[in-house]
Amino acid sequence: MQELGRLDVVIANAGICVPAPWDEVDPQVFADTLSVNVTGVWNTVMAGAPHLVAAGGGSVVLVSSAAGMKVQPFMVPYTTSKWAVRGMAKAFAVELGRHHVRVNSLHPTGVATPMGTGDMGASIGAAMARDQRLGPMFTNLIPVDVTRPEDVADAVLFLASDESRYVTAHEIAPDAGVTEF
Repeated sequence: MQELGRLDVVIANAGICVPAPWDEVDPQVFADTLSVNVTGVWNTVMAGAPHLVAAGGGSVVLVSSAAGMKVQPFMVPYTTSKWAVRGMAKAFAVELGRHHVRVNSLHPTGVATPMGTGDMGASIGAAMARDQRLGPMFTNLIPVDVTRPEDVADAVLFLASDESRYVTAHEIAPDAGVTEF
């Protein structure tokens, strides 16, 4: 604000995920996941939204996950938190709309980032050994294992731009179709 004079867009992209079967999740992992993924997003909106209101409008993008639209196995804390982010986007959209502030949630599938690949894949694989029937729940309709960060950034750019000036309280899913499989 001091450097540029105003704020037009707020993007809350917070996330941690510790995949494990439900009976192996400890209370600290659950608390940490909600703290980062829900409270962190709320804090971001609460810090930025007043500036958007003062500027006469803008866009808020809350990055959730495909797990915020369709349950993902072996991720009870993560799925819980990302559904909360989806609801938070709708709740903020209702109250901020009169100020011309649009609020939407973004729901990507797995993304080629340190969190979205590597150890996470191994953890999910180990958990899936207990119940392989759940594996197809991770299937993308478009035959890719993960998307690229640029794919998510392009969707954020659309929601931040005037091209989406009448889009609010919606879920945008650059998810390769995983939420529809």
